Amino acid sequence: VKRKLMMMDQLRKSRTLKKLRMMFTPSKRVKRLRSPVDSCDFIEGYGRPSVFHATVVIFLEFFAWGLLTSPAIQALKKAFPTGTFLKNGIIQGIKGILSFLSAPLIGALSDTWGRKSFLLLSVFFTCMPIPVLLFNATAYFIACALSGVFAVTFSIVFAYVADCTNESERSCSYGLVSATFAASLVVSPALGTWLETSSSNGETEVIIMATMITAFNLMFIVFLMPESLSEAARKTSWGTPITWEQANPFASLRKAARDTRLLRLSAMVFLSYLPEAGQYSCFFLYLRQVVGFSLIQVAIFIAVLCVTSVVAQTIGLSLLMSIFGHKYTIIIGLGLQISQLFIYGVWTAKWLMWIAGILAALSGIIYPAISALVSKNADAEQQGVALGILTGMRGLCNGLGPLLFGFIFYLSHVSLSETADRSEDMMLSVSNVTRIPTVEPLHHNKLFAGLPFLLGCFPVILAFFVALFISEKEPFGPKTRNSDENSPVETEHRNTRISISSS
Repeated sequence: VKRKLMMMDQLRKSRTLKKLRMMFTPSKRVKRLRSPVDSCDFIEGYGRPSVFHATVVIFLEFFAWGLLTSPAIQALKKAFPTGTFLKNGIIQGIKGILSFLSAPLIGALSDTWGRKSFLLLSVFFTCMPIPVLLFNATAYFIACALSGVFAVTFSIVFAYVADCTNESERSCSYGLVSATFAASLVVSPALGTWLETSSSNGETEVIIMATMITAFNLMFIVFLMPESLSEAARKTSWGTPITWEQANPFASLRKAARDTRLLRLSAMVFLSYLPEAGQYSCFFLYLRQVVGFSLIQVAIFIAVLCVTSVVAQTIGLSLLMSIFGHKYTIIIGLGLQISQLFIYGVWTAKWLMWIAGILAALSGIIYPAISALVSKNADAEQQGVALGILTGMRGLCNGLGPLLFGFIFYLSHVSLSETADRSEDMMLSVSNVTRIPTVEPLHHNKLFAGLPFLLGCFPVILAFFVALFISEKEPFGPKTRNSDENSPVETEHRNTRISISSS
């Protein structure tokens, strides 16, 4: 009995020591996690990879760009006093096309060498034009166009989130990242405008502040952000060559053409996002110089749009999909987009611009609803392919949309008002001036000043009719030949043919 008691006591002590080792040994603690980062070495950075790290990077990057809303409009006017909308469209179009061409290659390289280094490169080169604005406006816009080569922060951030979350948590985490992007623009444009108009050197102070936020973001990535791709995966990937299929930006278009269901979805995304990408490339410049919004009104307008967009893509999207389903939620979003584009294309009254802006924010439910429909009906191994095809379509629209809108503005002879002076825009709260002057719009009381918006209704109407032919329960994703050959129906036919031939 004594011997048994001693053995039980030793066994109990050994189990306790084993539990303590599991609790305090880093490698054992990581193995208890049920996520793709189980085998990561967390020497770099602080803590384990999480969605928090990704949201911080997104928030800081776009908060810095939000501060530059007003200075960028003024710099655009200085650099290109004639043909402003056309040149703005060319700049944004070149940036979008370069991003579309480079995104697959950078994504493949991040799969090989890790997310952290390429996220650092992306943030650095995307925000590199910010300090250039201190010296020369033309050089700033040239740098903006060329920065599109590395303007793939969202793609790398989504890959980072996928590394450190389970499949069931992934869609929620993607929504959190998108909501963080919108939240970063709620306050930053208004703050930048207030700083710019509060002193004589306000524009310089805003640019320096945006540069400091970018520098802090880079230091956060270098010192505090851990690598999400496991060390084992990186070591096995170093010797793996990157194929042309991985780096080919048009591979997604080829894959969509092979499947009629994905082709309908891709056509709907392309037709709806093409005018949206063009609209947001020149939207605030249009409100400022054509409609006659003041700088502070533009900042408040952006804040209202971002808050409405966050509510629409979280609470509103869930309610609509639970009541009407995925298909009719997409149709409702397309109807809202047609309405706001028509209002912007026909009228220039300020109160109508606010209504149309809210409709534009509400129409942001289109792409999340399409993504949810794909996630619902596609197989687990086909979801990445299907969503990658839709992302490729959006990337292509980011290049073509701004070029198209800028060219139509140029043909319709819409340019900046030459009577607008920056001194008339300042809100001098310290001086004796107590009112906020506004610019007299160039197309005041004139219909169809926003001709690109009006023409943008037509592709969205086509997308509306395409959406009518999408089934709520139709499976998406390219069919594989093996799956067809191994299906029960095909097996039965094959067995029948074998029996006939043998007889």
